[in-house]
Amino acid sequence: MFQTPSINLLVVLPVLIVAGWAMVLMVVDLIVPDDRKKWVAWLSLVGLVLAFIQTVGLWGYGGGTFTAAERAPMVLADNYSVFLNAIFLLTGFLTVLISANYLSKASIERGEYYYLMLFSISGMMLMAQANDLILVFLALELLSIPLYVLSGFARPRLDSEESALKYFLLGAFASGFLVFGIALVYGATGSTSLPTVLDNIGDGGSIGLAGAALLLVGFAFKVAVVPFHMWTPDVYEGAPTAVTAFMSVGAKVGGFAAMIRIFIFALPDLSDTWVPALAVISALTMIVGNFVALAQPNIKRMLAYSSIAHAGYILMGVAAGIRSDTGVSAALFYMLAYLFTNLGAFAVVVAVEQRNGQGVMLDNYKGLAKRSPMLALALAYFMLSLTGVPPSGGFSGKFFLFRAALDADLVWLAVVGVVTSVVSGYFYLRVVYLSYMFDHEGDPAPVSNWPALNTAVALTVVVTFILGILPGAWFEVAQQAVFASVQAIAGG
Repeated sequence: MFQTPSINLLVVLPVLIVAGWAMVLMVVDLIVPDDRKKWVAWLSLVGLVLAFIQTVGLWGYGGGTFTAAERAPMVLADNYSVFLNAIFLLTGFLTVLISANYLSKASIERGEYYYLMLFSISGMMLMAQANDLILVFLALELLSIPLYVLSGFARPRLDSEESALKYFLLGAFASGFLVFGIALVYGATGSTSLPTVLDNIGDGGSIGLAGAALLLVGFAFKVAVVPFHMWTPDVYEGAPTAVTAFMSVGAKVGGFAAMIRIFIFALPDLSDTWVPALAVISALTMIVGNFVALAQPNIKRMLAYSSIAHAGYILMGVAAGIRSDTGVSAALFYMLAYLFTNLGAFAVVVAVEQRNGQGVMLDNYKGLAKRSPMLALALAYFMLSLTGVPPSGGFSGKFFLFRAALDADLVWLAVVGVVTSVVSGYFYLRVVYLSYMFDHEGDPAPVSNWPALNTAVALTVVVTFILGILPGAWFEVAQQAVFASVQAIAGG
């Protein structure tokens, strides 16, 4: 007699809260008048906080190892997914704070913005929890489709509509690679379940290798590494700045969540092939991202190439993950530090930006310290953190990544990382130079009377500083997350 598998709803409850709350907001948006759309923003924060509390409550659930009765059939709730889901929810929380007043300033205050964001976050969370390649694909589409819409949210601005179209077309193209890769892995192993793939991929031969290569292409697009990065600057520049901030962290970390789960924990038998490939891609990404950023006059395009470069740094930890016990932990810690540093930088960009997408050129930052001293100081700290200057989360993250690369005998890759970090100092510190060394009275003072935005800036500064002076405890949390994930996958 056919029996449906038992499902522990506790495992997927955080995702259900986020997706369910998005549906509630859809109904609320129909009721709330146009001049009260900020209510939808504050209500979205409630759903994110509830999901965050439930997510943190799952830390250590089942001791890191789960039997069939303790997991949803295709979903894990190990410490690895808890760590990453916390990042996604924090990203959403900070983005709402950044967006609350920005949307009205940009004349795009529409309630659907917030529930589209929640739907995308639910896809990110499923990416971290997926224990099956089919669910990885479904989660990737749930993550991406709302972002395609959000990229064009500033309609009828042509640059916003262009960014949405480019993102959609190239995203669909990359999804095709991912689906083909899943099909080949299924052909090589007879299953899409990651524990079964782990057991059988070594016998898959060339079909298994081809599947892994196509999976890598699909994820490489999502995390924007070279040579699959060309969409990034155009999409980041054209999309509303708050959306750019959200996708620069959420979409990137979501792609890495699934990439690490699949390659480190399910495809270690093929590591002799994909580790050198990831190392080369990491080096190229750091070089291209940092050197092309030198020539960017637009701060959103500069931060786009910066985002590409930081994907290369994270990929260094993934490449070192097989040979070093701290490689994946370093990547997770770096993603946490990058969350607060990058969103903080974009919060200042939102404050400086003027109506209709104006005010995003580097020249607009001349004299910022005289017009808004606190925003200039915060921006300077974020630029130093992105460069890797202590005491900051960016410095701690790069230290752990470079150490992991050395432990994995990837000395040349660590050298590339150090050299490109020095190069990045030029374009990051150029923003600081323009802010403090010019007396420019032509631009209006940045917005400084938005409590939500100021709260986001303050929170990101404080956490970036804490991660810089007390990194050990958070790195240990990242190590526990990786250990639990290894147990869960290997336990099948």
